Amino acid sequence: MKCPYCSSLKEKVVDSREGKEGEVVRRRRQCQHCMRRFTTYERIEEIHFMVVKHDGRREPFDRHKVLAGLLKATQKRPVSVAQLEQIVDEIEARLAEKVEREISAGEIGELIMERLHDLDEVAYVRFASVYRQFKDVSQFVEEVKGLREGGPRRRPP
Repeated sequence: MKCPYCSSLKEKVVDSREGKEGEVVRRRRQCQHCMRRFTTYERIEEIHFMVVKHDGRREPFDRHKVLAGLLKATQKRPVSVAQLEQIVDEIEARLAEKVEREISAGEIGELIMERLHDLDEVAYVRFASVYRQFKDVSQFVEEVKGLREGGPRRRPP
């Protein structure tokens, strides 16, 4: 492991712990050159699945891309990064349960919106406006009306 501070390759593991229900191993390491400590996370590499985009393109599922979208939607909202990582973990787990290795972007988007709806309604509307590509204010108003009436408005497939 390369030290992020001095780039030395000499380090030792100080502490190891399981996290997130045994899916991740957290290791505290100490560089033998500069003596600074840093943390690494190990995750089991699973069978990758492909995301089928709306235009038919296929690309590998990228949890960082999902997390980046969630971070944008929840910007300046009282939502922690840990909560967002939990959402991504739950979505990944639900997708991993599927037999198919190709998942539509729409299915992933709906899973994200479902979780955001429960977490933060403002973040939900922000995400929906980008994901559903609102063309004008009336679509935005319809989505907010749906929230006020007790649930998200689902766009027909």
